[in-house]
Amino acid sequence: MLRILAAFTLTVLLLAHPAQWMAFETDQYNLPPTPLADIGPEVYEYTLENLGKAIAKVNAEIIEKQKCIENPKCSDASNARKKLEYLRSEAAVARAIYDKLGYGIIAFAKAGDWINSHKFRAQPARYKTGYRDSIFVTIPTDYFTISPTVNIYGTNLGTDKIAHFFQQGYTYHRVAQRQIAKGRSPKQAEAKAVAWGRWTENTYYGTLVGGVFSNADLFANLVGMRFYEGLTEPVKVGDMVRPATLMLENGLWKLNTAGTAEEVLLRPFISDHLNEALNPSLYIPGLRSSIRGIVRKRSCTQWRAAFPTRSADDFRNLTDALSTWNGENYGHKSSKKLVTIANTCY
Repeated sequence: MLRILAAFTLTVLLLAHPAQWMAFETDQYNLPPTPLADIGPEVYEYTLENLGKAIAKVNAEIIEKQKCIENPKCSDASNARKKLEYLRSEAAVARAIYDKLGYGIIAFAKAGDWINSHKFRAQPARYKTGYRDSIFVTIPTDYFTISPTVNIYGTNLGTDKIAHFFQQGYTYHRVAQRQIAKGRSPKQAEAKAVAWGRWTENTYYGTLVGGVFSNADLFANLVGMRFYEGLTEPVKVGDMVRPATLMLENGLWKLNTAGTAEEVLLRPFISDHLNEALNPSLYIPGLRSSIRGIVRKRSCTQWRAAFPTRSADDFRNLTDALSTWNGENYGHKSSKKLVTIANTCY
């Protein structure tokens, strides 16, 4: 009954949204016939532009409330002070940025719509496998909701990961902040957020609806949380300390030059963890055997040709390394049944 309900929900979403906006699953096993152009710089420009718009909106409200406080005739000065305190908080700018980039019904973030429709300067920008060659040929609903592959800073990933980054990343952040408010440590709070993410992948974001538990989605969620955490405070990413994205100056928000440089705004969060062939999903029985057969028949020759010097051990070691991020658990579900390049093509 749960799977029937999930399928019904998916059908409603398909009818309510044009197919080009749907982006639940993705396929990086099938390599683009021509290497994709790197759209990272344009994604950076889009993100930076929307950061500017978000803080401009918050600053306009700050100025309005400040004027009220300074005006002896203002009848709402007490509420204005409370609102002003909020507008100068991390919560206010995080929400404003989410509204610009992550807002939308589940899985349909503004940034996701943009990356699926924008005409990029760099071409070819997107690649979507044809239905007959798709790993989801046995489940048409999964194929109809498939997101194309793009290249961001040298990593091939599905456009759905951008929606996860800005939308579910924000939800992770709010879950963690609520846990911290209850007295839990940041580490405990983040573990709660990761647990919530695993639950969603087991239910309405993944397994229950499409038969797919995506480890790459969970990684996108976690690094999205790091992005929001890093808006007003430095955050550690591997060996580097990423500067805060924003800063308060004379009571108003401004972009921090050090924290909005291209090499630190998004780039530290982009890695092969987001590639669903290198960091594979766990598929339900039936779908898993079908996908393994399709990959073995169609994709393996592509991978051997594209990476002639790599061995099974190289791919196995890479996939194993992607189960954590800088030693951190992001909710990865390991299994001997994963369809990896190493165990399928070698």
